[in-house]
Amino acid sequence: MTEPAAQTVTAVDPDNLRLRCDPAALGVTSSGALTPVHLVPGQGRATEALDFGLSMRQPGYNVFVMGEPGTGRHVTVSQMLNRVAATQPVPPDLCYVHNFDDVFSPRLLSVPAGVASRLRSDMAALLRAIGPAVDAALGAENYTGRVEALEAANKTREDAALRDLGHASESEGLSLLRTAEGFVFAPVQQGRPLEPEAYDALDDAEKAQIERKVAEFTAQLQTLLETFPQWRAELQAGIDRSTRDALSPAVDNLLKPLMAAYAGLENVLAFLRAVRDDLVVRGDEWVDGVPGADDGEEDEVALRYHRYQVNVLVDHSGQTGAPVVFEDNPGFGHLIGRIEHVSRLGGSVSNFNLIRAGALHQANGGYLVLDANRLFAQPYAWEGLKRALRSREIRIEPPAESQSWSGAVTLSPEPIPCELKVVLVGDRDSFHMLHEFDGDFPDLFKVVADFDDDMPRSPENEHHYVRLLTALAQAAVLMPLTADALARMVEEGARLAEDAHRLSLQTRVLADLLREADYHARRAGADMIDAEHVTAALAARRRRFDRYPGNVLESMLDGTVLIATEGRRVGQINALVVIELAGERFGQPARITATARVGEGDVVDIERETELGGAIHSKGVFILSAFLASRFSRHQPLSLNASLVFEQSYAPVEGDSASLAELCALMSALADVPISQALGVTGSVNQFGTVQAIGGVNEKIEGFFDLCVARGLTGEQGVVIPKANMRHLMLRPDVVEAAREGRFSVYAAETADEALSILTGMPAGVPDIKGVIPVQTINHRVATALARMSATRHGEGSERSRRHHHLARIRS
Repeated sequence: MTEPAAQTVTAVDPDNLRLRCDPAALGVTSSGALTPVHLVPGQGRATEALDFGLSMRQPGYNVFVMGEPGTGRHVTVSQMLNRVAATQPVPPDLCYVHNFDDVFSPRLLSVPAGVASRLRSDMAALLRAIGPAVDAALGAENYTGRVEALEAANKTREDAALRDLGHASESEGLSLLRTAEGFVFAPVQQGRPLEPEAYDALDDAEKAQIERKVAEFTAQLQTLLETFPQWRAELQAGIDRSTRDALSPAVDNLLKPLMAAYAGLENVLAFLRAVRDDLVVRGDEWVDGVPGADDGEEDEVALRYHRYQVNVLVDHSGQTGAPVVFEDNPGFGHLIGRIEHVSRLGGSVSNFNLIRAGALHQANGGYLVLDANRLFAQPYAWEGLKRALRSREIRIEPPAESQSWSGAVTLSPEPIPCELKVVLVGDRDSFHMLHEFDGDFPDLFKVVADFDDDMPRSPENEHHYVRLLTALAQAAVLMPLTADALARMVEEGARLAEDAHRLSLQTRVLADLLREADYHARRAGADMIDAEHVTAALAARRRRFDRYPGNVLESMLDGTVLIATEGRRVGQINALVVIELAGERFGQPARITATARVGEGDVVDIERETELGGAIHSKGVFILSAFLASRFSRHQPLSLNASLVFEQSYAPVEGDSASLAELCALMSALADVPISQALGVTGSVNQFGTVQAIGGVNEKIEGFFDLCVARGLTGEQGVVIPKANMRHLMLRPDVVEAAREGRFSVYAAETADEALSILTGMPAGVPDIKGVIPVQTINHRVATALARMSATRHGEGSERSRRHHHLARIRS
């Protein structure tokens, strides 16, 4: 019979290797004619969720914004928040004042926006007026005369009582004497105190009578002296009443304008009344103003001065709409607020004036935006935020106090009602981890806004895209872009998306590229950014990150790393791999070799056995083993031992994109058919031999192309990729040009059989309806080799193997 001819394989049309953007189709000559778009296009689902979450007023509807960094999440959130916040009312100002009932529990004053700063100024003016007013009130003649009269009356009362007691004792022969040690009673004789010698000369009866009288009068004196403190307390009470009576008009006169100015604010009036009562009671402390105190009195003077001040925590004066706060450093203190301390006499003290606001206070009544990763990196910050959202109040207390770890006495400010919307910006991994392991998270963040990494590429979306590029250029104050530059950026957006039919929304990367293109345009003295400047920026970026791929290429060229780009080898193939370093991706070939021998049906993955192969790579090897068994060993045991290895690989291997190359190398070894070394291969396979799409296809092709260029393009070199990856092709212009000139080819395979035919130049061989495979095909040669191995392993001899081979030829 006529043997089957080799399959004719056609390379991919060069026009399909890069989907170009026609500058004329954009309808503009430059970006200067475009209106910039202020919201990242293609994020309809995310913006709808954001709009819902920001508008929903029920508790728990905080928003988690998830997506890849650099996709415009923060910009979109900021723009939407500013738009929504502008329609919301301005929240009240927040301030703390002294609690005259409990110094450790400062009181909260919530007042309309702009009032807090005015109240602080008014109280500062009051402090300046207190001293002179007190001096005037307490220096008035009626006050001083009344105090002097009270003091004189009390002195007269005490003197009269002592005098009466002295007269009574004189009638009994005793005299009341005042000594340095106090009052004493002494016997008298002829009006003079009895001398000690005369007293000693008295008989015992007279001495006993004198001592009895002294004891009686001493008891009366003691009773009288014990009455004096009460009289003096009554004197002080009288003086205090006089002081209050004198100060009340002065204090009322000082506070009258303030009481009128804040007549509609009951909480402020209550504070002013407390100030009034304290001034009336303690106003005499302000005589001669606030005096310079001795060191020992410094704390008392500071407290006396500060207790009438106002600590403005949040001031919304001059603001329109609700606040929007972006907290870049969400530590516990920056988020919840903190209480500062000062050193006094070797100790640490605080007062309500040392209470500082956190981001929750600044955003209260509005919106707070936090970066999830930065939040989780701060100790206790996440728990502090959850506690505030759960309780709907903000308590300023350090973690040690909130957990009752510290026994130190500190302030306990009145909690502040927490009415705000939190927008947490993070990645998808963080969202799923929190949803799975944090029971509070679903209750507190009920809305998720999922930002896409890219959007469909259509003529309409290309127009939106160039408007986005215009906005990015204007935000960075760059020169306008020509239509060619805009088209080049659209193509680069598709390449970033790894899909010719989608456009990347990685605005951070796009903005960086625009800035670098602007740099090259300015160096060239151009007035606008053109396509050549974008190309120059891309080339410069590749050169900056070229050390590692350059070293790898050099090692291949000098023979250190063995990669062949010509000739044919059995069981040897060039697999295409991609390496990612510092956000940059590089493609390169890697040699895979396969060997086969009689055995027990094991396909040994040397990478896995040496713990250099990842789980997904091992899965790919198991799948190709299952494919071999399913195709060739339905009715007989698979009697081979095969081994697969990445040659000269000293780092972990992960992914299944080499499984097609491994399968082709193994079938080449079984069929004893050489593989063209001028071709590189990438793709994964399933159990039915279908070639599946892989990632990094552009970088893989370009990595092999660069090696072939360095050695010299012969026209035979090329790559085999999955047909499913055709839509992802956005190759560099130089690769497309080489393909157009016939110096390099890209082949697309849908099945492993197609890939084998391309690589070997021999038909794969499709079984007929009876399952018979044509001879002189790869599958026939593999089936024959496996049949021989099975016969050998089971001791059935070479004769049966030859009969089996002869039967296959006849039936074909």
